[in-house]
Amino acid sequence: MNVRLPAPLSDEYIGIESDYLREATAAKGITRLDGLSPAEDGIYLWQGDITTLECDAIVNAANSQLLGCFRPLHNCVDNCIHTYAGLRLRNTCAGIMKKQGHEEPAGRAKITPAYDLPCKYVIHTVGPIVNGRLTARQEELLASCYRSCLALAEENGLGSIAFCCISTGVFGFPQRRAAEIAVQTVRDHRADTKSRTEVIFNVWKDEDLEIYRKLLG
Repeated sequence: MNVRLPAPLSDEYIGIESDYLREATAAKGITRLDGLSPAEDGIYLWQGDITTLECDAIVNAANSQLLGCFRPLHNCVDNCIHTYAGLRLRNTCAGIMKKQGHEEPAGRAKITPAYDLPCKYVIHTVGPIVNGRLTARQEELLASCYRSCLALAEENGLGSIAFCCISTGVFGFPQRRAAEIAVQTVRDHRADTKSRTEVIFNVWKDEDLEIYRKLLG
């Protein structure tokens, strides 16, 4: 699945894939937003597999091709999301990119259906790549990722959105500074817009969990 280029899918295949993926996700266990406790008003912290989270939208830390990761078994969030959403997600992303006519710039976001994931939508954003010393421009681009995703959530009337740790994996953004930017940007957005969209900070690593715990008090 992860190495297949975008191409038409038969209804028969879609049915078989959907049954398989939904069963596989259910076996992992689905976490609902209403089962979580807020860390502060409208903001949650949750450690786990983002592909098992049932909320309105989850955020995918995508690459500039916006087609998912093509490396088999690569444990990045992009690969995991595309795997459990199914091949229709890659086809939809390919259609978006063909219409756009150029790679996705850092700091922006696109929304797609979630297909076989338990959430309703996937919001794809490309974070900045850090090679060497962190710059103010890279910090602003990361903040823009969060603002763009939140704006899309508002435009589409979504009540909840779950953020992964954008840019902190192979993109090299320092984890603590990335978390500080994420939390501050979300807090500023909620204060400035009076947004009622609930935000979940999803972490996988214990180190990120501790960082966010301290930032969220």
